[in-house]
Amino acid sequence: MPPTADGTRRTFRRTGYDGVREAQGDLDKIRAILDLAGDDEHYAQQIGDLLVAVQRDRADIPDAAEVKRRLAGGVALDSGMTVAEWLDAWLDSRKTKRRTTSSYESHIRVHLRPGLGHYKLDRLNVGHVQAFFDSIDERNEVIRAENARRREQEARCRWRPGTKGGRPSPEVSERLAVEREKLAAMPPYRHVTGPATQQRIRATLRAALNGAIRKQLLTFNAAQWVELASGKRPKARLWTDRAVEHWRRTGEKPSPVMVWTPAQLGEFLDEAESSRLYSFFQLIAFRGLRRGEGVGLSWAHVDLEAGQITPAKALVVDRWEVFEDDPKTEESSSAIGLDTANVAALRERKRRQHAERVAWNRHAAEQRAAGKDVADWVDTDKVWTEPDGSWLHPERVSDEFRRIRDRAGLPPVSLRDLRHLAATLVYAASGDVHAVKAVLRHASVQLTSETYTEVLEEVDREIAEKAAALVPRARRPVDEVAARA
Repeated sequence: MPPTADGTRRTFRRTGYDGVREAQGDLDKIRAILDLAGDDEHYAQQIGDLLVAVQRDRADIPDAAEVKRRLAGGVALDSGMTVAEWLDAWLDSRKTKRRTTSSYESHIRVHLRPGLGHYKLDRLNVGHVQAFFDSIDERNEVIRAENARRREQEARCRWRPGTKGGRPSPEVSERLAVEREKLAAMPPYRHVTGPATQQRIRATLRAALNGAIRKQLLTFNAAQWVELASGKRPKARLWTDRAVEHWRRTGEKPSPVMVWTPAQLGEFLDEAESSRLYSFFQLIAFRGLRRGEGVGLSWAHVDLEAGQITPAKALVVDRWEVFEDDPKTEESSSAIGLDTANVAALRERKRRQHAERVAWNRHAAEQRAAGKDVADWVDTDKVWTEPDGSWLHPERVSDEFRRIRDRAGLPPVSLRDLRHLAATLVYAASGDVHAVKAVLRHASVQLTSETYTEVLEEVDREIAEKAAALVPRARRPVDEVAARA
């Protein structure tokens, strides 16, 4: 065999064969592996180290083709690389956007490394990966059952006073204390790993295994053939009176994505008028910006004379840290036209921001005079900022949105759902799904229609009624006659 790095000779010995044919077969394997080195001393050294390990551990002699793949991939031949080791190496080599890399890291840390990391990379098969995703479904069932039991227990812990009010009796107080002890011992609420998340986890694994294939460490991608639920985007639905009544009675939302009606949005904006972020919420609701695009909007990309904005940058959160990034897609940086209400709100925002700047600088000067180290207002050119001019953390915006929503007593939607509401308003005004696509800056009209089919169908009925009402009739419609009969 090739000598060691210091020139020491090495030989490969193995005994215990039943016959010459078996011994000759292993000898041929050894020679085929040694031939892979050619004149490359580095390869020869690696192959020598591999065969020493095989001899020491009485391991099976590997196929020359497998050794060749490992050499081409730059992997130590005696490493026995696991899936976890490859995932870490693959992640370190990524040159994707920060948020994308962070998403990969989360999938690997939370799901893939614990579930699949112990397998040898070149032994991973479809059965292993399918069993991994089946275990996620089984864990989801446990989580749903535990969450349901916790909700039931919380109901037992609530005391409802009678019509005369008052305090609970000692017997009732004692019973409530026992029930609350039971509640404290129960697992907290947990989120399930839904179909869409499972699809993204598989996409991460598939990308990592494709990287191993390019390195010639694998010839087959086990993640490609796993069967999962579709993971389609949930349909957006309107908070109709019936849906609100059901939610107030049961606490259940009809869909993961719910959208306020125009009247409900009006209630929210009325409640939000006292907030310094009022103009932000109005712009999101009417023009459909994403949260990061809103807090990342600069005055340099606002043209109030032309009534137009361009979301050229976004502020993105990664483990609470905020950084500036390009918009989500190329279409996302398209110009957006503004209505007169938003132009007026942005003019008022500019005036207030100037007042905030003057007030902060006065405050900073007073603090410095008192011996405290307080800097002047920071000019970041962002439309919405902290009181000192620095970047506004996106989560601060979401917190303020939730406070205003709860004060107004409205059914639950997230700040992101205001973007869905913008789609409803545009469609109600135009009846054109292409207009919705343009405002939301989707890459395709198919994405728009798939996401908003349900909510647009409800608006469609209103448009149909308005269209029918435009036509004067000498005779009353058949339904109206029947209704009066």
